[in-house]
Amino acid sequence: MSRWIEVSISVDGEAAEAAAELFNRYGYQGVAIEHEGIEPEKIDDGDLPPPTRLTVRAYLPEDDRADESKRQLEAGLGYLNMMYPMPQPTYAIVDEQDWAEAWKAHYHPVRIGRHVLIRPLWIDVPLDESDIEIALDPGMAFGTGTHPTTQLCLEALEDVTPRGGTVLDLGTGSGILAIAAAKLGAGPILAVDNDPIAVKVTLENLEQNGVADKVVAAEGSLESVLASHPPFDLIVVNILARVIIAMCAQGLGDTVKPGGYAVFSGIILEQADDVEAALRQTGLTPTKRRQQSDWVVIEASKPV
Repeated sequence: MSRWIEVSISVDGEAAEAAAELFNRYGYQGVAIEHEGIEPEKIDDGDLPPPTRLTVRAYLPEDDRADESKRQLEAGLGYLNMMYPMPQPTYAIVDEQDWAEAWKAHYHPVRIGRHVLIRPLWIDVPLDESDIEIALDPGMAFGTGTHPTTQLCLEALEDVTPRGGTVLDLGTGSGILAIAAAKLGAGPILAVDNDPIAVKVTLENLEQNGVADKVVAAEGSLESVLASHPPFDLIVVNILARVIIAMCAQGLGDTVKPGGYAVFSGIILEQADDVEAALRQTGLTPTKRRQQSDWVVIEASKPV
């Protein structure tokens, strides 16, 4: 039976984003940031004070690379500690069948933007008439709606999703952004990921949300999309800054129609200038930034 190594640290708000970016390099399918000391059912209350402590959590496969991944992660924390106090990480072993369940303990409904409500399948939430509900079981794929990178993407999609337009969700994870685009009126939509687990989870979530007729989910990459699909009215890429920069050199701008739009996330503020420079090189024009804490979404357009 496969097992996973849960790694976590407890930090303040200033350190959380830097730690999450580091954990993202080694954790499997993303990072969870949890607010300590706030009861889950009160997480959306508008009058709550900002959290003073956060837990950053990720999972590593327990395989022959585990010791090296732990060594590199701890070395990265050591470098961060030179700039800001960082604790030593704690580790716990989780059996594979319990891995997805471990996420559920830290995953709760969240409202984003003007109308989007992300709801875990195992929790019922009263809906307002204007709510755009996305019901998810992220399973073993990244994309719960709790991380700033996803929240910023959803806020952008509320503003820029073209009704009836074609959309590419590159690196779809749980399918959350593709589902949002479909419920905001776009379609057809292509959701691709190079992880077969993510594709399986996305297919299940598409059915759960009643948008399987508008979204095609498949294993794929930028290379496969460029080889087999015409440009899209909108693309959304929530990955990592260094991956986005590398994709720009591989023709990422060619996935966007002239006059089309693009949303990029997974970017720390200090990386934003480098990402925007790469976007210009690939034929896109940065038009707007959205920011939450140290995380940034960059929106861009393709000149006609």
